Amino acid sequence: MKQVLKSIELKTKIISFLKLSLPIAFGVGLIWLFYDALCENQKEDLFKAFSEANYFWVILSLIFGWFSHLSRAQRQKYLLKPMGYTVSFWNTYHALMIGYLVNFAFPRAGEASRAGMLLKTEKIPFEKGFGTIIAERAFDFLMLGVITLIAISLQYDKLDLFIAAKNNFVSGDGSCGNTMVFSVLGSIVKWGFILAVVGGVVLFIVKKELRQKIINLVKGVFEGVFAIFKSKNKLPFIGHTLFIWTMYVIMFSVCFYALDSTSVLGIDAKLAGFIAGTVGMIVVQGGIGVYPAFVGLILTIYMTNSGDGAISPQALALGWIIWTSQTLMMIVLGLISLLVNSKNTKQSNG
Repeated sequence: MKQVLKSIELKTKIISFLKLSLPIAFGVGLIWLFYDALCENQKEDLFKAFSEANYFWVILSLIFGWFSHLSRAQRQKYLLKPMGYTVSFWNTYHALMIGYLVNFAFPRAGEASRAGMLLKTEKIPFEKGFGTIIAERAFDFLMLGVITLIAISLQYDKLDLFIAAKNNFVSGDGSCGNTMVFSVLGSIVKWGFILAVVGGVVLFIVKKELRQKIINLVKGVFEGVFAIFKSKNKLPFIGHTLFIWTMYVIMFSVCFYALDSTSVLGIDAKLAGFIAGTVGMIVVQGGIGVYPAFVGLILTIYMTNSGDGAISPQALALGWIIWTSQTLMMIVLGLISLLVNSKNTKQSNG
């Protein structure tokens, strides 16, 4: 019996280790590949851009980013109230920031952690709290779609360059290094997703207890998703949604003024780069390695009017400045929220 328990414990540790290490290894590998794809003079230009950047604009960007987090915390309250939960703004905010922090350590676990924190601090059933988060994601996805349509309408003539840049970059054409490995990585991600879906369906059919838990979770999620239709604060909810995404775009855009070479780019480039960065965050949790490269690749088109697949060092540097500053901010704020929340929990227990 002890041997079986040890085996289960070891298996659990291995799975936890792989969940943490594989995404990090993937992101670090991408960083090396993107850096290796630069010529020596491009690498020098990259570090030169970092040293010459005006970080006043970066700090201003962080302020706009923090406003978006405050607004997101307030927005969730409008979804919880129709279900009978009047919650503390700061508990909602701390749950949000802790969720962001958890996402860096355990990819895709932030939303569950956020719902778990609300269960702990506000006694909100996990499935209902998680449902409101899913509802938020649905509205966020809609906003991203609207911004994408606006971006496309402003630069329809550049779609061919976008496609050419992507194809050349993946094949390794136009850059000093070889990035053909990205086509292989793309296949791994695609088939990994398919296997995960098939495996999930099989477990759902075979495991009765798991099936019941999933059914209960889905019921709670639907209640949270449709809470907005019962809310008396529909207009404030929509207002906060618009505010959050306006802050996101401004947060991204003001960083362009940190570098002379990107300060002259217009709103079309900013929207296109914003969408590229958002996609990078979706492809790899936290956007490590991918976010700067996607932003750099798209902005290069506006700086060179070329889709040859080579990334401008200045555009890549801007991508790194934006990603690094926002990541550090979320980590710092997440740690502060974790400490504050831990202190409040101890006091309530005492």
